[in-house]
Amino acid sequence: MRINTYVTKPAEVEREWWVVDAKGQTLGRLAAQIAPILKGKHKPTYAPNVDTGDFVIIINAERIHVTGTKMEDKMYYRHSLYPSGLKEIALRDMLKRHPERALQLAVRGMLPKNALGRKMLKKLKVYAGEEHPHQAQQPKKLELEG
Repeated sequence: MRINTYVTKPAEVEREWWVVDAKGQTLGRLAAQIAPILKGKHKPTYAPNVDTGDFVIIINAERIHVTGTKMEDKMYYRHSLYPSGLKEIALRDMLKRHPERALQLAVRGMLPKNALGRKMLKKLKVYAGEEHPHQAQQPKKLELEG
């Protein structure tokens, strides 16, 4: 008796395009639902060593919702690599200046911290408003709970 094992190959992966409306969604819960789609965990051909995920377009990132006092308390940090080059910005200011960046950072934290995770993050497209330039890909609307 011979048992065959299927091995997912990068050339055989078929990718779909999904569009998600972030209006009224909670930041972390939305990111937690999008990360597995970027990884490909919703497909039967999922393999942890191959990027089997789909493309995700997020619209209305500026209308995201957070719970509690995170608007004032949550801080984002970056450093210029020069002395006293630490910059910090609160979530409220981040949503005013770069609303797509807050959502992208939340999803990035839930992906693998290696080259495969960086490749997965490139399939995430985040836009502050209703419009996106990916109509040619014919994205399907993705309904998320929460």
